[in-house]
Amino acid sequence: MTEKRQYRVFLLRLWQADGDDGALIWRAALEDARTNERHGFADLARLCAFLDEQTANWTGHDTHWPESES
Repeated sequence: MTEKRQYRVFLLRLWQADGDDGALIWRAALEDARTNERHGFADLARLCAFLDEQTANWTGHDTHWPESES
């Protein structure tokens, strides 16, 4: 019996912007491919914190790997 693995699919957008001190910083946006829900992040640390929270609290309903055609 093959174990079904749970997964999430996001579209990740990254771009550089001017920070408050004039230095370039990375901004990010995630879009959930299933729900089209979008989240914006002022920096990469906030993006990582969001992903940590999502995976820690995720139940994974209806999000299994597709069956392979073998």
